[in-house]
Amino acid sequence: DLIIIRKAFNIILPKLARCIDRLAKFANEYKNLPVLGFTHLQPAQLTTLGKRATLWIFDLLMDLRNLTRARNDLRFRGVKGTTGTQASFLALFNNNHDKVKELDRLVTEMAGFESAYVVTGQTYSRKVDVDILNALGSLGASVHKMATDIRLLASMKQLEEPFEKSQIGSSAMPYKRNPMRCERTCALARHLMTLVSNAQQTAAVQWFERTLDDSANRRITLAEAFLSADGVLQILQNIFEGLVVYPKVIHKQIMQELPFMATENIIMAMVKAGASRQECHEKLRVLSHEAGHVVKMEGGSNDLVERVKLSEYFAPIHPSLNDLLDPGLFIGRAPEQVDEFLNIEVYPAIKCYESNLAETSILTV
Repeated sequence: DLIIIRKAFNIILPKLARCIDRLAKFANEYKNLPVLGFTHLQPAQLTTLGKRATLWIFDLLMDLRNLTRARNDLRFRGVKGTTGTQASFLALFNNNHDKVKELDRLVTEMAGFESAYVVTGQTYSRKVDVDILNALGSLGASVHKMATDIRLLASMKQLEEPFEKSQIGSSAMPYKRNPMRCERTCALARHLMTLVSNAQQTAAVQWFERTLDDSANRRITLAEAFLSADGVLQILQNIFEGLVVYPKVIHKQIMQELPFMATENIIMAMVKAGASRQECHEKLRVLSHEAGHVVKMEGGSNDLVERVKLSEYFAPIHPSLNDLLDPGLFIGRAPEQVDEFLNIEVYPAIKCYESNLAETSILTV
């Protein structure tokens, strides 16, 4: 089992590195594209699409670290006997402890491991399986979160997962382009997350040196966990390689909210022009409420900017009003943060997988 588990880690780790690589390219391409930030799923301060992608990458980097550690922590059971005491081997070698230890070392080496567990029962501790499933389940949580984010953004028509020319988006509604890859990813990721408790319970009910109720359970759980992880990474890479972004839709949605966000900039510009901050604040409060009424009660567009342009009070800043509403003024250090993150953390983390990064994803899941 330990040999197979290690091989399974070696299969999925390069696939995870490829997902990180594709998403890093996406983050770099869109690091300057302003988008609405969302907190509580409500419009908030602007960020950029590339910066949002780095949040997804950050989680995947943690998964890369966790899975690598889980793989590297694996040791071989070696030759320990039925209850882990090596009694039968000691008898075989006429009480020669050195020969028993040498046999343990040689078998471990032949299996391709650098070291063996010093103490075991009849099996290696099932806590090792918990460690493995924790890392895989954590990957499931990361993948589910980012696939859900993409589904939400697709519902806003900001971006879409790859969509084949003849793909049927909905069997009932011909116009629909359902995010089926992301939905499939979430389904498998959710299953992957549920498997963690299986490993925990199996470890918890091992009596003394071993009970056999671990066997059937873990043979299903471990295999399904690695297969699920392999599946979600295959789909995720495919999604990242074909994400379609709609900048005009993104800009339109920004401009529905930006006038409210820009009120502080307008106040500062007016104060610089000699106006009273308190008076300016009150004027904007009234105009903002009127514009909000149009949006919420009449279903109209946010016309706060037009109201400011029509107000004589704000005449001193009319010439510079459009400049004050440039979305690029509201993204802070997002582009610089993307560059710093990619160079300091991402590229070094996947460098050892350089020879594996070129392979594209062909969906079989």
